[in-house]
Amino acid sequence: MELSLSLGGPTIFPRYRASYTSTKLTTHFSNFPSKFSTKNFHQTLSFYGPTRGSKSLLNTHQWRNSIRACAEAGAAGSNPVLNKVSDFRDACWRFLRPHTIRGTTLGSIALVARALIENPNLIKWSLLLKAFSGLLALICGNGYIVGINQIYDIGIDKVNKPYLPIAAGDLSVQSAWYLVILFAVAGLLTVGFNFGPFITSLYCLGLVLGTIYSVPPFRMKRFPVAAFLIIATVRGFLLNFGVYYATRAALGLTFEWSSAVAFITTFVTLFALVIAITKDLPDVEGDRKFQISTFATKLGVRNIAYLGSGLLLLNYIGAIAAAIYMPQAFKRNLMLPIHTILALSLVFQAWVLEQANYTKEAIAGFYRFIWNLFYVEYIIFPFI
Repeated sequence: MELSLSLGGPTIFPRYRASYTSTKLTTHFSNFPSKFSTKNFHQTLSFYGPTRGSKSLLNTHQWRNSIRACAEAGAAGSNPVLNKVSDFRDACWRFLRPHTIRGTTLGSIALVARALIENPNLIKWSLLLKAFSGLLALICGNGYIVGINQIYDIGIDKVNKPYLPIAAGDLSVQSAWYLVILFAVAGLLTVGFNFGPFITSLYCLGLVLGTIYSVPPFRMKRFPVAAFLIIATVRGFLLNFGVYYATRAALGLTFEWSSAVAFITTFVTLFALVIAITKDLPDVEGDRKFQISTFATKLGVRNIAYLGSGLLLLNYIGAIAAAIYMPQAFKRNLMLPIHTILALSLVFQAWVLEQANYTKEAIAGFYRFIWNLFYVEYIIFPFI
């Protein structure tokens, strides 16, 4: 279980933690060597005069007792309400799966930036609030999808991801239900009031797909192909296509084919395929225990790692080819060197995984690296 920092503190020293106990505070004063005991210390002080030595020793004891009293008062006076609020906040943040929020946020910013760079004369400050509301709606949708998955995966998560808040006992199932309902309602209302029926229908489609992915009797995550199609559709097509054309609609522009958006949608969809098959690499133990059929449980960790790396290399080869054969749509001086470097770094990480003999820690590190590559592509997208 992860521990959050206490918000309470000693009464007199509010910046100190309540856990800084009296034992720790008195150790430095009481652990004198045996040959230099408190009694001898008193006698040494008396050499300079009874009054001066006595007063010095008395002041020393008073100072020590004051510090002990402050620490004990702080420990007793920590605010349990604030501690509970802090713990709940921490559990909610872990419930949102921050790495997925980063992907959603970066993707949204990249697609909005691309639409604005293509039409700089239409940029208005009034659009900023609308863009922020759209990002909030996407985060709510993301929170609903990953939240509903955790509610129905408690048993699996206790084996594969015991740090998640429901599996760890830091968040009750009832509270989790309240959160996912709040996310769904807030997201739908935000999109409905700001982006019209077409974008709202795309948003609803994303929520439906996220629901049938995890919820019985559908539970499409049991079937590798169906799981891939859902992840690719939501994170590949709906996010990129939806955000870009929602931004164009906010700018007062009609639908128009964009080679750049077609590229990033294709690139991210294939990336979503890789994420869909490699996300189960660290979870093989729990998936086998609960008879969840994944590519990793069927083909083995090593084969899936090679397959994912190969697909990503195809992605980068495609990006390099697009830069060469479509110079009117992309900037060669950025597309070519950046994607070459990313491809080489992927090969190196696959080699590191092989050298580590596919330990659970190495697999987790490789999976995190794939997400980092995903983030990088969105960061560079507005500029290529």
